[in-house]
Amino acid sequence: MDDEKALQGLRVLDLSRVLSGPYATMCLADMGADVVKVERPGKGDDTRSFGPPFVDGVSTYFLSINRGKRSICLDLKSPVDRETLKELAARADVLVENFRPGVMKRLGLSYAELSELNPGLVYCSISGFGQDKEGPGYDLMVQGLSGIPSVTGDGIIPTKCGASIADLVAGMNAVQAILAALIRRGRSGAGALVDVPMLDGQLSLLTYHASAWLNGGVTPRAIGNAHPSIHPFCAYRTQDGHLNLALGNDKLFSEFCALLQLDWDQDERFATNEKRVENRDVLDALMIPLMAGRSTETWLECLAEKAVPAGPLLTVPDALKNAALLSHPHPTTGQAVHSVALPYSIGDASRGSERPAPELGAHRQEVLDAWLSETE
Repeated sequence: MDDEKALQGLRVLDLSRVLSGPYATMCLADMGADVVKVERPGKGDDTRSFGPPFVDGVSTYFLSINRGKRSICLDLKSPVDRETLKELAARADVLVENFRPGVMKRLGLSYAELSELNPGLVYCSISGFGQDKEGPGYDLMVQGLSGIPSVTGDGIIPTKCGASIADLVAGMNAVQAILAALIRRGRSGAGALVDVPMLDGQLSLLTYHASAWLNGGVTPRAIGNAHPSIHPFCAYRTQDGHLNLALGNDKLFSEFCALLQLDWDQDERFATNEKRVENRDVLDALMIPLMAGRSTETWLECLAEKAVPAGPLLTVPDALKNAALLSHPHPTTGQAVHSVALPYSIGDASRGSERPAPELGAHRQEVLDAWLSETE
């Protein structure tokens, strides 16, 4: 493990499964934490069976969010295994779980109970709607409840985001809150219960949409790839595809016009961003045929002359050509499997864990020896 990593020496007990929790704990592992993934005997995390696609029998979904971890199997309905879990929790810095609210309490593994064994424990619970509201919280449901699909798409059918943003944002919020709780523990010595509701995370993403309604009385609506408060700031069809054009202020609009020898910025209907938003349909009647007259590549070359912000709309395979990727050995075959690296760097530390995603239960004795050793 890299000694320069920020979370070197931090012990994380990961009882989470599927996406939100495992994504959070993978980020902690990428930053150097020792993450022990606790899984059900025989089956493990549900995502081990999510597919296709599979790579030599291993789910690509599972591989994407579980690098850097060690796996042990514990049956939390077994009194013996619950005692083992408690022993591990007594040595952990962080515990992450995303069971339905109430499950951990019924198992005798709530924050109140485990913090008696380990007062410094940072105990993170991720759920759909918070620990005071029972019931499942799936990404699709939570996105729908957030209002985000009502502002996504063409306005005909509310459309969820193609990425599982309710789960992933919850994972990001969990990491942020865990790190804040650890800083707080560094001052006080006390652990904390960290409650991360998925829905709250989605509502926080509304930002200017929320403010438009709360403060301006304007109901946000879906307008495709356009922006409600800036124009032109949207996708246009080109001769052979589509191009995102981001003219985010009056200066950029004027530079666009000068580059193409247009006098539109002198037209009072388009002279300011406010006017362009008010008259977006009129302006688009001019923009649409203009943009359709050249290929995407020709537009990019032209706009680059004045650094006018623009970019193509890529497919996932094309987008990944620009991604920072990690390679790890396949859990059973040893062949290389790839994943997207941690989306930030800290100093010179690598942007991912050196450990591959684990085989089910592969590290039980190793973890018990390391965490429960009398000399630790």
